[in-house]
Amino acid sequence: MLHVPETGSTNADLRQLAEAGSEDGLWLRADRQTAGRGRQGRDWSSPSGNFYGSTLVRLRAGDPVPATLALVAAVAIEEAVRACLPDIGTRLSLKWPNDLLIDGAKLSGILLERSGDAVVIGMGINLASAPQLPDRATTALGDHGVDVAPATMQALLADAMTRWVAIWREHGLSAVIERWEARAHPRGTSLTAKLPDGQVLTGAFEGLASDGALRLGLANGVTHVIHAGDIFLV
Repeated sequence: MLHVPETGSTNADLRQLAEAGSEDGLWLRADRQTAGRGRQGRDWSSPSGNFYGSTLVRLRAGDPVPATLALVAAVAIEEAVRACLPDIGTRLSLKWPNDLLIDGAKLSGILLERSGDAVVIGMGINLASAPQLPDRATTALGDHGVDVAPATMQALLADAMTRWVAIWREHGLSAVIERWEARAHPRGTSLTAKLPDGQVLTGAFEGLASDGALRLGLANGVTHVIHAGDIFLV
């Protein structure tokens, strides 16, 4: 596990290390990022006290589709955070494709980037503070009376990721989807989806498809399968 006080982006750094031949399972954590990024090129606020880290997965023959590592990372983060909040119950839940929520407020984010046979998985978790976002509520573990050091979270995450990547490889995506759905909001939950083409759909959560896509049940009885988009709880 590597650690630096400050960097532009742990994903960018780890991508360079991957291109130089670094091995599967390498981690890089930074106390602070000056150019952190989220999905779809969004800025990721990175003040000290939160977790900012990336890990490397080297793809092997027979691995499931690389993009589904987002679901692997999501269940690993949920497991690591739940270990810090053992009594939180259903207040802690996953939202497609890879957000972890407490009482509906965003706690973490994930960014996947591929370089050759390497997938770099960046993870940000609000431990001490949460950024203010214009389109969604946010929260931090500190808001719930929990004080977790970034190094402690890294150890928990590394253990969870090792286990879930092994499950993903040995048992396939279905085992990951089963866990993801068990930790998500219930089926029937009302969701709004903003799709890349600008279309906005509202419907009921019907679980995940076998490839990890979101199944959204519309009012006309049609199930719309979503592979990309922003999802909001209604």
